[in-house]
Amino acid sequence: MSPDELHLQIRNLRLEDYEQLKELMDAVYTDIGGSWSQFTIEKLIKDFSEGQFCLEDNGRIVGVALTVKVAYTKFSNPHAYDDLIGHREAILNNKKGDALYGLDVLIHPEYRGYRLGRRLYDARKELCRQANLRAILAGGRIVNYHKYANELTPSQYLDKVQRREIYDPILTFQLANDFSVKRLLGKYLPEDKKSRGFATLLEWNNFLYEPSDNILTTRIQNVRVGAVQWQMRSVESVEELLKQVEYFVDALSGYQSDFAVFPEFFNAPLMGLTDQSQQMDAIRFLAGYTDLFKREMSQMAVSYNVNIITGSMPLQDGDSIYNVSYLCRRDGSVEEQYKLHITPHEKRDWVIEGGNEVKVFDTDAGRIGILICYDVEFPELGRIMADEGLEILFVPFWTDTRNAYLRVRHCAQARAVENECYVVICGSVGNLPEVESLDVQYAQSAVFSPSDFAFPHDAIMSETTPNTEMLMFSDLNLDELRYLHHEGSVTNKKDRRTDIYEVSRKRMS
Repeated sequence: MSPDELHLQIRNLRLEDYEQLKELMDAVYTDIGGSWSQFTIEKLIKDFSEGQFCLEDNGRIVGVALTVKVAYTKFSNPHAYDDLIGHREAILNNKKGDALYGLDVLIHPEYRGYRLGRRLYDARKELCRQANLRAILAGGRIVNYHKYANELTPSQYLDKVQRREIYDPILTFQLANDFSVKRLLGKYLPEDKKSRGFATLLEWNNFLYEPSDNILTTRIQNVRVGAVQWQMRSVESVEELLKQVEYFVDALSGYQSDFAVFPEFFNAPLMGLTDQSQQMDAIRFLAGYTDLFKREMSQMAVSYNVNIITGSMPLQDGDSIYNVSYLCRRDGSVEEQYKLHITPHEKRDWVIEGGNEVKVFDTDAGRIGILICYDVEFPELGRIMADEGLEILFVPFWTDTRNAYLRVRHCAQARAVENECYVVICGSVGNLPEVESLDVQYAQSAVFSPSDFAFPHDAIMSETTPNTEMLMFSDLNLDELRYLHHEGSVTNKKDRRTDIYEVSRKRMS
């Protein structure tokens, strides 16, 4: 048959389609009794019409997918095909079921080779998503097993099919459509001589599934990030600088941002209010205001209804100085992330020490993490966070030269690709000639995405004009990440070879 002659469309089965369906099933299921009865099909359509798909070519039915709703907890455990069948071969559809069960997918022999089965599988998956069901389950016949039954156990056969050493027309196809084998089912369909009665229990998970009892607490899926590319300028007082901070928080909130992001050491102009002859004394002077800024910015987060990433500020703890970023949630709670890797300048001039823990935080707009500047140049941290569900990584930074900036930028973009997450970098611009070691800054703030079809072709969601004070906004779709993790062109998180390498936390004594 020439592809030029095809005119294909998918629709739901209708009662009047039975004669065509019977002809198709009799042609395909010659080894297991042919078609279902008219009573069975008509009851299936009446009970769950939206789950019955047919593929027609110029009015002729050439493919069919039959489906019912079931209780996941029952049918994700061992069962037989007869558990789906009631009186008079009525297929049992559970109206309150939380999963789909794939009964049959069949393509007319004359139409094989066009990958039409994939269209029916995709229609079934879309129904699962739209109905907010947990998964698709199916008992898959292993129809070539009879050829190997004298030399392989069913488990050995499955292993060889999964490793593509053996081709099985049903199982190989299901594996290619993102189904996974949960277990082997014995005596699933005793009359199936080709499979020797065995079948695989297959599952496709709906990663967008939200339990109905969680609907009121479901998080935001479309997140707006607002970042301040901050101009370093001299100030006369703490109050003046706080007023500037509030101005930007107010502006970002006015654009309905879920996050407001500030750069690393954004309040460094305050060091201009003290003696600069000893840099250690100047950084400790600045650290004296950190509790005030944390308190005031937390108040702003609540008042302006926006989660604030406070850039970073020096924190004194005993005789030690740390570089710390705060997450001020709009519900009033506050979290902290210490900078872990300290640059030679910070060690030498300010004697800053590194923290010991990388964290991932839950918010009402996604699961986030914070890496301060130099930390993003160490890929292990991003990988640990990704393993713990990271969706948005915030990187407040301060760089003085373009090459320093490009280190941060390129590493941040790599973290977005390899960990399949969004990364927001936010820096400061301008100069502070009166503050030692903070003479100039170079920045071009940006938001990076993974690199796949759902995202911009260059994987850049948004970016600022270099070295200009401005606001940057970007709308991030968290569902796109979930699609990517499961069905991307490449799936970096899933495809890691954890059998030969791993990245893990060390427990601190």
